[in-house]
Amino acid sequence: MAPQPPNILNAGHTPPAQSQPVRPAQRSRLSWLRVLPLLARPLTQTMPWATLLAGCLAGTVYLAILASLTSNSQPLDQGNVRLAFLPAVAALAFVPHAPFRPLTQTTPVPAWLSPVGHLLLAAPIVAVACWVQLRIIAHTIPPHTIGHPPAIYPVIAQLTGWCAVAVAAAGCVDRSRYADLGGAVAAPVSFAAIALAWYAPIINGFFAEPPGTPHGVTIAWYAVATAASALTCVAMRDQWHRYSRRLHRPPAEHSPS
Repeated sequence: MAPQPPNILNAGHTPPAQSQPVRPAQRSRLSWLRVLPLLARPLTQTMPWATLLAGCLAGTVYLAILASLTSNSQPLDQGNVRLAFLPAVAALAFVPHAPFRPLTQTTPVPAWLSPVGHLLLAAPIVAVACWVQLRIIAHTIPPHTIGHPPAIYPVIAQLTGWCAVAVAAAGCVDRSRYADLGGAVAAPVSFAAIALAWYAPIINGFFAEPPGTPHGVTIAWYAVATAASALTCVAMRDQWHRYSRRLHRPPAEHSPS
């Protein structure tokens, strides 16, 4: 009895199983939603608590020492708060780092869940540090000061924009070939962006007060925070196939000379 040829169609007139491409398994949303309560402990253990707390406490302690050395005749201003908040911004650049990202691609949990969880844990700590620093400068202002103190909402908008820029820079760095450096690259990039917005003569009218108005500065920095948050979301959903594309790229054919 003659063997049947391998390329013959079956009774259902469908091609053989060998010619059908293998479809990758799709992640079910219910599968990783069920394991969310189990991720609390790993997220807490991988959170850079030492870096975050050191950055928040460094600026707060510096501001407290500066407030104790100054007299009531020379109260602290909002510039001191901006300077004291820079260590917290630098520490925040180390938070949205996904360790072992190539390994997390094979798990049923999205890879962006780890940095998002770290950011949710870091947000209350950074907010408390900002509130404490604002209260420190408020206590240095004499109670019977002539005139109204400067508005606080532009400073809050600026600090929010700085944090959003640092997180966006860290998210983009974490999806590049320099992912192992993490915040060591994102922090200087964030400081450069802050300095550019503060000292560049073309744009400092929108981001610095003066020459900008409090209302205009607030709108500008919240617009920056919104754009940086959108960039962070896009970067965190990146599947990071830069190395695989290079490995699977077919070799270039050399033309005969």
